[in-house]
Amino acid sequence: MARILLIEDDNTIADGIILGLKSHGMMVDWFDNAKQGELALQDNMFDAVLLDLSLPQGDGMTVLKNWRAKQIDTPVLIITARDAIANRVAGLNAGADDYLIKPFALDEVIARLQALMRRSQGRSQPEIRYGNVTYQPHSQQLYHQGNLIELTIKEVAILEQMLTHPKQIHSRASLEDKLYGWQQDIESNAIEVHIHHLRKKLGNDFILTKRGVGYYLNPTYNHP
Repeated sequence: MARILLIEDDNTIADGIILGLKSHGMMVDWFDNAKQGELALQDNMFDAVLLDLSLPQGDGMTVLKNWRAKQIDTPVLIITARDAIANRVAGLNAGADDYLIKPFALDEVIARLQALMRRSQGRSQPEIRYGNVTYQPHSQQLYHQGNLIELTIKEVAILEQMLTHPKQIHSRASLEDKLYGWQQDIESNAIEVHIHHLRKKLGNDFILTKRGVGYYLNPTYNHP
């Protein structure tokens, strides 16, 4: 489950984007002003950002420049009514990864976001393979030895995070940050329960535990 930061002051546009992204299995944190939006990315982990330029309490271009000056390299897709070529060039030169003019089709926003996230993860293919596991982020379908495996939304989120960063050890806190928004209560053992269910579906040796540190994919899992 991708976690998206949306910074947009138009409630109608924001509501439509949120509904569309959630229907594609993405989690969205929304802010309607530049100041809070800028701080959100500095303090939390997101897979991509949708950034409007004309915002209360600041300007989106300034927000973007501040992020890049602080070496924050999260992919940013600008969504704006500023359609002049000079604005597009300025946005890309300021560090945006893509630039989309309003009004736009929601399907295009989603496709561009997915392309940006693939690129940031060093992938060109639309699916991820790990041993005999194949995961398709677009449809959020997982195949194990060719068989479709049913997963919950939270299991998908954990699995996607681990498959896109297969060499990392993922702490419980980092997985919680990935799965839950600021307004959601988190049970103390929620991550452990989701990991347990994934192991039941994919084998106990699929996800390993480094005690006191976190979870990681077995580097020899079903690899020849």
